[in-house]
Amino acid sequence: MDTQNITVALPRTLLRKVKHLAVEKETSVSALLKSALEDLVRDQDAYAKARDAHREILKRPFNLGTHGRITWSRDSLHERR
Repeated sequence: MDTQNITVALPRTLLRKVKHLAVEKETSVSALLKSALEDLVRDQDAYAKARDAHREILKRPFNLGTHGRITWSRDSLHERR
């Protein structure tokens, strides 16, 4: 895997906590960031895929069995019995 270094500016208090977290997990700050960013990208890709699939579904009307005819009125739907 080809990697590239980047510079990230973080508030000192956050960086201190991240370093402690990395020690607790026996990993590096870079590995923590890589994992978090991979999760973020995977979630975004899954969301986009689901959104696109639902948009395709909405392009095709649902068959409600009415054959395009309305066989009821507003009043009949709200009748009190």
